[in-house]
Amino acid sequence: MIGINSLGTEKILLVDDEKDILDLLETTLIKEGFKEIYKSLSGYEGIELCKKINPDIIVLDIMLPDIDGFQVCQSLREIILCPILFLSAKNDDIDKLLGLSLGGDDYITKPFSPKEVAYRIKAQLRRKAYLNTIENNIIEFGQISIDEGKKEVSKNGQVLSLTAKEYQLLLYLAKYPNHILSKKTLYEAIWEEPYFGDDNTIMVHIRKIRQKVEDIPSAPKYLLTIKGLGYKLNTKEV
Repeated sequence: MIGINSLGTEKILLVDDEKDILDLLETTLIKEGFKEIYKSLSGYEGIELCKKINPDIIVLDIMLPDIDGFQVCQSLREIILCPILFLSAKNDDIDKLLGLSLGGDDYITKPFSPKEVAYRIKAQLRRKAYLNTIENNIIEFGQISIDEGKKEVSKNGQVLSLTAKEYQLLLYLAKYPNHILSKKTLYEAIWEEPYFGDDNTIMVHIRKIRQKVEDIPSAPKYLLTIKGLGYKLNTKEV
């Protein structure tokens, strides 16, 4: 895990359709001591590259040739929890609020100083490292371990591959062990929007979590469905 005083070793993903901007940012970041910098010229390519390299921070342009940065951000938030910094030629408060509400952590307006971007990246990485040091809580039940500091879930010591939403949902249930939580409670806590009876979203995520943490997903011993009421994480005698 990244230490507060070890900035420079992290993987940075830059997504912008202007090659000159990508090259300028890369040059500046290298001068600031960063070594692993990855570049993408489109949204879909950026998403695929993110899945491959698992970056520590992402700089994301809003105006892209295939899909806009807001859509990219929504897709990324399903697979990764790292800081996302938006770049935009627009200075509207509405765009800023939209970007932050979709999971962005900062918003930088073009034209910008490359050094300012580098300093904001460093600030976000320091914040991330600090939060990791104070959130080093580990929740264990049966063969499963949830490390909040690393944001990792392990089974018998082997790290499992969970999406960001799957991790958040399992962690939320784990913080209320042996308590029945309704679908409405879970949806509004994890997706942070009103619940209108969309059971399928919760059901799909629960099923995927079971496939990863349970020995027999069709006969779960941890993640139980309480018919007509919701779900609970069973930690008794497991």
